[in-house]
Amino acid sequence: MTKKQNLTPVEFINQIPKAELHIHIEGSFEPELMFEIAQRNNIALKFKSVEELRKAYNFSNLQDFLDIYYQGAKVLINKRDFYDLTMAYFIKIQSQNVLHTEIFFDPQTHTSRGIAFKTVVNGIYDAMKDAKTKFGISSKLILCFLRHLNEEDAIKTFKESLPYKHLITGYGLDSSEVGNPPSKFKNVFAEVKKAGFKIVAHAGEEGPAQYIKEAIDLLKIDRIDHGNTLLNDNILINEIVDKQIPLTLCPLSNLKLAVIDEMKKQPVKKMLCKNILATINSDDPAYFGGYLTENYLAVYNALNLSSDDIYKLAYNSFISSFTNNDDKNIFIDKLNKFKDNNIIIVN
Repeated sequence: MTKKQNLTPVEFINQIPKAELHIHIEGSFEPELMFEIAQRNNIALKFKSVEELRKAYNFSNLQDFLDIYYQGAKVLINKRDFYDLTMAYFIKIQSQNVLHTEIFFDPQTHTSRGIAFKTVVNGIYDAMKDAKTKFGISSKLILCFLRHLNEEDAIKTFKESLPYKHLITGYGLDSSEVGNPPSKFKNVFAEVKKAGFKIVAHAGEEGPAQYIKEAIDLLKIDRIDHGNTLLNDNILINEIVDKQIPLTLCPLSNLKLAVIDEMKKQPVKKMLCKNILATINSDDPAYFGGYLTENYLAVYNALNLSSDDIYKLAYNSFISSFTNNDDKNIFIDKLNKFKDNNIIIVN
């Protein structure tokens, strides 16, 4: 029998094969790259330096974050900008042994500024193709509708995206949750479902558990993004478990946006104990202080997770993905080999 390699928690979590299912590509916009692209496009930022911009990443709620998020997105003009943004994310996750990622993008943020849809989607997708060649990382693309806008705008965006449907795996719903329930978008998602795409939706981050219920019943979602408030509704918990609907939790995001006031209140451990198909993700890593490894570490340290818990979260990330079963089996085989050959050593 081969002796297991002893790894520190940081090494174990960084090296374990995993997938990311909740990442907004515009939210991976590091200040250094933002300044570089702004200069390239002759766009003046309101911040004088990278350091000043980083200091502004101090949010009290979701809307505070979104205000700066949309400001940063304004420097993205050309196909190269979207390519560089996406490739920078892939370079980062390659160092954290992320084997598969499912990337959200917000075309309305850009088309409303006069940027062509094709500029956005082709820039992102070219980086996805190159990352597969260079790093072996597979990926899927998920278009998200902005829920603070009206449904008519979402329907317009859906129709605009159809010439590029071969590049898109699914459609989602993001932006300001409170006051913008999933039911607001039931018609556009009926069209998405009819067209055969996967469906995800942010629900139960700041909004009530009822939003999660609406996303299931009205939008016919395949995954729930966030879902923190699920634990307030035992009947809904049973439904989520019975239907094996995955949740994409984002710990550092929750803390940064004051969804929780300390990491010990992050619900992932309770969800695992209830057999909820929970996963860990980074959401908007440039703004919230960490990519996938950092998010795993945050809950590992705060919630006293075991190596089996970390394995379960990585396993959940693969089985909850929208990739095909052959790829899932390959990923899980790599995960099982890692588990067989490595062990966490706590000092």
